[in-house]
Amino acid sequence: MNRKKTSLTVLGITLAVLGAAASAPAQQSNMTFFITSAGPGNGGDLGGLAGADAHCQKLAEAVGAGAKTWRAFLSLSPIDGAKAVNARDRIGKGPWQNAKGVVIAKDVDDLIKNANINKETGLSEKGDVTKGRGDTPNEHDILTGSQMDGTAYPAGDKDQTCGNWTKSSDDGTGARVAHFDRIGIADTPEQKSWASSHTTPGCSMASLRKVGGAGLLYCFAAN
Repeated sequence: MNRKKTSLTVLGITLAVLGAAASAPAQQSNMTFFITSAGPGNGGDLGGLAGADAHCQKLAEAVGAGAKTWRAFLSLSPIDGAKAVNARDRIGKGPWQNAKGVVIAKDVDDLIKNANINKETGLSEKGDVTKGRGDTPNEHDILTGSQMDGTAYPAGDKDQTCGNWTKSSDDGTGARVAHFDRIGIADTPEQKSWASSHTTPGCSMASLRKVGGAGLLYCFAAN
């Protein structure tokens, strides 16, 4: 009798575990926004926009959300004959929600003005909390190359995109980054901005880490 009872208990636990495992991908498949759990690993060299988008797509596919078209929230600067690209124009129309189903924004205007991105909602594709200011290490800097309204910096301004995401050297250029946790070293709109807070001192991984980053990206489902 005890053996039968034990077998039934084990069976119940097994079914519960399997049920939980099955529900996770289902929830992730509804995800339309995440912060990458890791960067590509080469500083500001993301392989251009195409490489950044591919990184978002790869991470999404790993958690069952690869059926969507994923885009990195990155701008391109009008340098070396390139045409400016605004991050806000390449991520679709919304709405967007994180891995737990929490709405980040209902549309682009809402995203720019009232984005629900912070330490609690800025989750990775796995549904994990991203390390922010106060954590070890601090990884709250998110690469954007953008102004606070999600647009590219104009011609004539200093490059804020590590050569449009192709440089990993420290040659005088840097990357514009944002604070997903909305915390900085000063009480200013920029330091609290999810879209544009400051520029890194260089494009190497060492330079990104020096000021609180790990080469992470915002990824949005564009469809």
